[in-house]
Amino acid sequence: MPKMKTKSSAKKRFKLTGNGKIKRKHAFKSHILTKKGTKQKRNLTKTGLVHESDVPNIKQQLCL
Repeated sequence: MPKMKTKSSAKKRFKLTGNGKIKRKHAFKSHILTKKGTKQKRNLTKTGLVHESDVPNIKQQLCL
């Protein structure tokens, strides 16, 4: 049976932490930033964790 390929889109968007959790970036930070407040833009810069209900699907895409 051939090897499973990792989804390239998931590979670019998610990283694993040391504890096995999955980090992600926030959306809405790429363009149309003039109408967003400084506080909102600053908080969108920080990374977040993937919700536990989405973890199995992302792990399958990353072939973990």
